[in-house]
Amino acid sequence: MNADGSAQTRLTRNSVDDFQAAWSPDGSQIVFVSDRDGNYEIYMMSADGSNQRRLTNNSAEDVTPAWSPDCKQIAFFSDRDGNYEIYVMNADGSTQTRLTNNEVDDYSPKWSPDSKQIVFFSDREGDFEIYVMNADGSDEVPLTKNSSNDASPGWSPDGKRIAFVSGRDGNNEIYVMNADGSNQTRLTRNLVSDVTPAWSLDGSWIVFVSERDGGNEEIYTMRADGSEQTRLTNDPASDLFPDW
Repeated sequence: MNADGSAQTRLTRNSVDDFQAAWSPDGSQIVFVSDRDGNYEIYMMSADGSNQRRLTNNSAEDVTPAWSPDCKQIAFFSDRDGNYEIYVMNADGSTQTRLTNNEVDDYSPKWSPDSKQIVFFSDREGDFEIYVMNADGSDEVPLTKNSSNDASPGWSPDGKRIAFVSGRDGNNEIYVMNADGSNQTRLTRNLVSDVTPAWSLDGSWIVFVSERDGGNEEIYTMRADGSEQTRLTNDPASDLFPDW
């Protein structure tokens, strides 16, 4: 859809789920997850929905793909080795490499704008916290530490901030922090969940999902300081996983 919510256009048409779509930085491709072949795998298509092809092929789940800024690699997480770990592969699906190795689950990798780091969240401390590591999997560092869950991190385009979701104030809300974990600031304030934030390419807006207006999930935008929160979709079904 357009950034104001208009011209909503369907790209895939299957009897199963296609979700977690993410644009390539050059705007030419969309990577997404589908269970059209029996389990969740990662697929790619052209930006108009054509040329859909499968990138991963495992009996386990491969989900939440994220592009590297140079369009050459895709990070994702998979339970192919017994628990969810973070992997990286070339954009054509080749050279699939495991980056994390823990007895607990690591989720939702996102690249820094300079391609040097990957942010993710993990329950290795007993609850979900946000971590950052080098793009080769080395030097894992925690950014948050709370008794509640912190999840769904994403870098701002300038690499200076990370938006994320936290339940530290009683329900899931969207927060932002500096890239080193400092200055954690709440942006939304509702009695229902606000989740899955994603930055606009100029860093001035954040798109997210909320159920604040009637109990089903819709897509909203707000300025990066939390102001001008605006609803974009209005459907009886749920609208999820927005990406600029």
